[in-house]
Amino acid sequence: MNPILNQIGTVFIPVSNIEEARKWYCDILGLSADGEILFDHLYIVAMNGTRIVLDSKIYSADNIFKTPPFHLNTNNIEQAYEYMKGKNVELTTEIEHNQWFNFKDPDGNHLMVCKC
Repeated sequence: MNPILNQIGTVFIPVSNIEEARKWYCDILGLSADGEILFDHLYIVAMNGTRIVLDSKIYSADNIFKTPPFHLNTNNIEQAYEYMKGKNVELTTEIEHNQWFNFKDPDGNHLMVCKC
């Protein structure tokens, strides 16, 4: 029996300001931003499935994601794209192959939304 599970528990995202990152991520995900910041540098985003942990302790310009490390799911890619445009999120691609698009968080981390 293998002691390492074939599961991803969480993805850490480097952010420069934990309070601002909590507010931004919760806003685009439609979540309340009143959760506790742990140890003055960690915020666990309430997700279904694999969690996102925002971490200001690991932030540096060299640590930001230059390519998306994961994608957020959507059932309607066009609606998701327009939603992000309406939130003034920096979109870095158009909708590609009617399946996905990329965007940046305020720290410059590249992320993706994908129709699944």
